[in-house]
Amino acid sequence: MTDVRSALVVGATGVVGGLAAQLLADRGASLALAGRDPARLEDRSRRLNGCPVASFEAYDLERCTTLAPWAAGELGGLDAVVVTVGVAGFGPAKDVTNAAAEHLMTVNALAPMAVVRGALRVLRPAGTVAVVTGAIVDRPMRGTADYAAAKTALATWLRVVRREQLGYGITVMDVRLPHLDTGFADRAVIGSAPAMAPGADPATEVDRLLVTPVLSPVLI
Repeated sequence: MTDVRSALVVGATGVVGGLAAQLLADRGASLALAGRDPARLEDRSRRLNGCPVASFEAYDLERCTTLAPWAAGELGGLDAVVVTVGVAGFGPAKDVTNAAAEHLMTVNALAPMAVVRGALRVLRPAGTVAVVTGAIVDRPMRGTADYAAAKTALATWLRVVRREQLGYGITVMDVRLPHLDTGFADRAVIGSAPAMAPGADPATEVDRLLVTPVLSPVLI
């Protein structure tokens, strides 16, 4: 495994981000946490030895860009950034409001992109960025046009950034988690989730597809 001494988890108050933070801490990483809810951030921090926290709103893209530099300052450097920010949205394209479409694109694509921009400026050599997109990129369903478009935009952006960063030794990961049993789809910004099979176990998949690859990155 690589020597991930310090990591920033963005979206740390969610289920996936919380699991990622706990697993990274269990394996010896010093953490900084960022999320939307200050009270939940403080609770996470107390459970993880009082690690530094920063709150942010996804619509504040400039703030998103400052998160990794902030974490690098708090931790004395930064080896990895894990981004788990996202929101679901459902319904036929004709019924999705422009406001909802903008929200889906901002939270699912523009905000993670802004976080990564800041991270690429401060990561240590051989650092890693891991961003959760999801299986919807590969298997979009009817009633998910705007949601899938936002996640696919992020995936395409990450693919190009990965190629750009090869010469600098930075690993950029697009983490396509499967449908998980977290209640994420039930908190959609618009519409209701279609019928889906039971989700996979979150802890198992976050460990297998997110945390373990962050600790053992492969440049491709």
